[in-house]
Amino acid sequence: MIVITADQIDSRSTADAAADALASLNTDSAVRLLLPADRTAGDEIQMLAASGSDALSIILDLIRSRRWSVGCGIGAVREPLPASVRESSGDAFVAARGAVDRAKKRPTRFALERLPSPSEGEGIEALIDLLLVIRDRRSEEGWELHDLLRSGLTQAAAAARLGITPQAASKRARAAELRAEEAAIAPLARLIDVAGRIDNRPREVQS
Repeated sequence: MIVITADQIDSRSTADAAADALASLNTDSAVRLLLPADRTAGDEIQMLAASGSDALSIILDLIRSRRWSVGCGIGAVREPLPASVRESSGDAFVAARGAVDRAKKRPTRFALERLPSPSEGEGIEALIDLLLVIRDRRSEEGWELHDLLRSGLTQAAAAARLGITPQAASKRARAAELRAEEAAIAPLARLIDVAGRIDNRPREVQS
């Protein structure tokens, strides 16, 4: 399973961001959670994603806000699931804790760990890092076009909405690497899903 733990950056000198983040995560119909996102400490939130696609969407959105260090943990989770993510336990939660602690010291503010077999998560982390670097370099104009396309508009319709020519929209899309991002999302989500397909029994009782 896939657990995401996010810790607010510089929470002592900035307004609390957890309440708004939790409200957004728990009402976003495009993101599926196996348990509702919840606050696990004063400035920390945690959630159990339903799939690699959902996890990747959450990671990208949290990192984009520049307010969170984000750790993704992949591993077993004790079942049956309790009512609250705060009551949950298992390797995925241990991995997410290690990942978020490491994320605080990384340039992308992201880390991913998998238990058991941590090495199987290293390649996924590196690929997500590349995507995060591309997104970090994106201009405001690039994000403007990105968000319109994400809402379902075609590039031509987005150009009209922005009051620019289709040629200008194509140039903006190339500069923002929107096509490269779109091509990377599905394969990355599949990699996370494959990494999460493990025996969900706690390690101590496995034979």
